[in-house]
Amino acid sequence: MKLNHSKKRARPSSRRGFTLVELLLVLVILGILAALVIPKFTGRTEQARITAAITQISSFGTALDAFEVDTGSYPRGQDGLQQLLIQPADTTGWRGPYLKSDIPLDPWGHPYVYEYPGRVNANGYDIVSMGPDGQPGTADDVMNARISAK
Repeated sequence: MKLNHSKKRARPSSRRGFTLVELLLVLVILGILAALVIPKFTGRTEQARITAAITQISSFGTALDAFEVDTGSYPRGQDGLQQLLIQPADTTGWRGPYLKSDIPLDPWGHPYVYEYPGRVNANGYDIVSMGPDGQPGTADDVMNARISAK
């Protein structure tokens, strides 16, 4: 008995795979999902930066209060935060440094602004991070007066 090996396997009449329309539909769905998810992550990043600025300003506040207890007044001038690290020549009772490291930049890479007496806190000091836009006096500023008001 002879086996007939000459029979060809039957191929399905249609190929299996994705059409261009199906691929485009999947890309559109992924794009919509990304448009919904990415802003949520971005907002969380910005909120984390705001929280970091609030924490740093609170840390400055603790150091400034210790400075005031030791010397009898808060540091004066624009370099007031530096006086937490280096004793000013005209100050007695200084027991610093009051911070463990140099004065950091805010989370957006801008220097903190210190004023004594403050414009907002007339009997105290103002510490301000200019926020994401880097401009003073705008709605996105983070300052100790707003922190203590919450």
